[in-house]
Amino acid sequence: MRISAGLKFLLCLLLLVGALETHAESVTVFAAASLSDSLDKIAAQYEKETHDKIVFNFAGSSLLARQIEEGAPADIFFSADEAQMDRLQNKGLVLAGTRKSRLSNLLVIIVAADGSLSIAGPRDLAKSSVGRVALADPQAVPAGVYAREFLTKEKLWNSIEPKVVPTANVRGALAAVESGNVDAAIVYKTDAAISKRVKIAYEVSRADGPKISYAMALLKDSPQPAASKRFLQCLDSPAAGKVFVEFGFIVPNAMP
Repeated sequence: MRISAGLKFLLCLLLLVGALETHAESVTVFAAASLSDSLDKIAAQYEKETHDKIVFNFAGSSLLARQIEEGAPADIFFSADEAQMDRLQNKGLVLAGTRKSRLSNLLVIIVAADGSLSIAGPRDLAKSSVGRVALADPQAVPAGVYAREFLTKEKLWNSIEPKVVPTANVRGALAAVESGNVDAAIVYKTDAAISKRVKIAYEVSRADGPKISYAMALLKDSPQPAASKRFLQCLDSPAAGKVFVEFGFIVPNAMP
């Protein structure tokens, strides 16, 4: 049976598509909840260009680190602080030479956008007009740890701690203000920017606030080391840096 030129082309195309699908790999990234919007955008473009699949597990960095310690299959860890990355590195779970401090952020105090509560600074959180303040778990989750560090520096932690409503991650603190369950929260500036139901009442300057550093690395037991290294390189690229800046992150040494 003679096969037409058109049919030959179609068969070749199907074989090529099949080969691409066969070679496409899935990369699992455990990343801080505050990174979800920016990473989703970066991954969407990356998937179009490479045909690899990027799968995210977004949560508080401390929870993610614990899951990795317990053997959860992951390729890349992108933490909202250095401490959780240190935790994994000290246990030999981070691939040497792949760790990098990639981003920074700012803390802000937020209140409901349609509310009448006025907060001019962190000391106002101690006033009787503020009953409940949401923080990501201040004992473990980076956003909450940073907030506690800042309030301690300002000599306010002891007076504000009884009002604190801990949440699983920083997005939980944001949601608590959106729902009206708390009067205020301390979150990252990037989180406040994604919601129209909250407003920034006070922004902590870089000089006054804690040193916020997001670290990323390839994990030693990565199921897909080659594909994961490629995506890690993508996250470190100028193009990804532009996306992070678009979502309000501070990218050290980024071009203006």
